[in-house]
Amino acid sequence: MRPMTLFTGQWADLPLRVVCEKASAWGYDGLELACWGDHFEVDKALADDAYVSEKRRLLESYGLGCWIISNHLVGQAVCDHPIDLRHKNILPPRIWGDGDPEGVRRRAAEEMKDTARAAAKFGVKTVVGFTGSKIWITLAGFPPVPPEMIEDGYRDFADRWNPIIDVFDSVGVRFAHEVHPSEIAYDYWTTKRALEAVGHRPGFGLNFDPSHFIWQDLDPVGFLRDFADRIYHVDCKESVRHLDGRNGRLSSHLPFGDLRRGWDFVSVGHGDVPWEHCFRQLNAIGYDGPISVEWEDSGMDRELGAPEALAFLRKLNFSPPTAAFDAAFASSST
Repeated sequence: MRPMTLFTGQWADLPLRVVCEKASAWGYDGLELACWGDHFEVDKALADDAYVSEKRRLLESYGLGCWIISNHLVGQAVCDHPIDLRHKNILPPRIWGDGDPEGVRRRAAEEMKDTARAAAKFGVKTVVGFTGSKIWITLAGFPPVPPEMIEDGYRDFADRWNPIIDVFDSVGVRFAHEVHPSEIAYDYWTTKRALEAVGHRPGFGLNFDPSHFIWQDLDPVGFLRDFADRIYHVDCKESVRHLDGRNGRLSSHLPFGDLRRGWDFVSVGHGDVPWEHCFRQLNAIGYDGPISVEWEDSGMDRELGAPEALAFLRKLNFSPPTAAFDAAFASSST
């Protein structure tokens, strides 16, 4: 049975020990550790041999495992253009440095390499994260975007990420890119193009999070089927559409939780994701990795949402049958 984990990114304001206590009491099997707060610090993991063993002992003391670490925030800065106040607000000061954009990108790239090394040291085989994108700013299509500008964006992504994935390969860790608006791969066709840009190398795969498919009117089940060999991790996050003729899909620069938005994140089981179809497709493609709850909902307390989401998903986390249901019809006794 696939382990059920809690992604700690939305809980990084709490000490890891407190998150462990809560997740264990709610019945989670483990944590997907975020590389911010005190949950998993890449520099400390590499500098101190005792750091990773202490993290493991803490998890084990609460009966929890860890199969994935996530470094979305630093990964975002590897390819992004422009680099600005948004990045300063999410990056460690040692990565931001003096704020020179190319310096930030290069330090972020080195940190992602170190994330692979730290994951290997911790005994984790998959790192989840973002890539950033030089060309997300061209999405509206005006001023007119020359094709060579898009081509340059994918070359830039490949040039910056291939050396990172070289390190992942060398230490036996895979990178799972979360398909997400503002990234180099944010929908079906950009995912195909991103995989082509890095030559379909096995070290670069995908983190499946259907919440970003729903508001874009994409089919999450078909995505699982078509990219079956690239699904390296699953994050369960939910979104709901509120497209009523006033509320737009681009959400009008309104914050999450504002009822004038055209869509919003909600706790698992409260939105538009076809979860049972997704889980049946995960069974069909043979995915046996962790199922991680990434809890986000501006209208619900997280202390209610996290255990409720776990209970909802456990009912769907069933194993496929070992034989066809009608196999007995063809049996004969002698």
